[in-house]
Amino acid sequence: MERTTTASAEDFLDRALVEEAAKKSGLLWVRPAGQPHARPLWHAWHDGAVVVVGDGTEQPLHGLAAGSAVELTFRSKDKGGRLVALTAAVALLDPGTPGWDGAVEELKGKRLNAPDTDTVADRWARECRVLRLVPDGPLAPLPDGSLAAAPVPTPATTRRPAPAGLPKLLLKKRR
Repeated sequence: MERTTTASAEDFLDRALVEEAAKKSGLLWVRPAGQPHARPLWHAWHDGAVVVVGDGTEQPLHGLAAGSAVELTFRSKDKGGRLVALTAAVALLDPGTPGWDGAVEELKGKRLNAPDTDTVADRWARECRVLRLVPDGPLAPLPDGSLAAAPVPTPATTRRPAPAGLPKLLLKKRR
């Protein structure tokens, strides 16, 4: 009996940690099942789940499909380090439903520099997908390593050192 109480207390604390991390961080790392690398997405927390909007003219949501599973890693807003990792189930929200309306209201507040602030919900209904990422299961151990993808090979090089006289020319223009 005591074990059940401890497990439910741990579950409650885990849910609280996930909710707090999701509310404080404007960015999370999402890795769809079967893909080697995670990618960053901006998001909002609404009604016990992470909500994201994408495709169309918004952030790409490649690999995220309704009914699939994803791994989420939340980062610290101040330090940028990993806070918590977990798995989530992906659900598509249909425009015009109460769940979609609530999610869009939360997302509108998080969307920075929208080209059409007043009509952004209409544009999202026409050309974007709003997904709900529902946590399912216990917290996962934080991944080891950087999880960064290797840079794509390119013939590009870094710039050469600035000419010695350039700082003098720049300072003359300011005076």
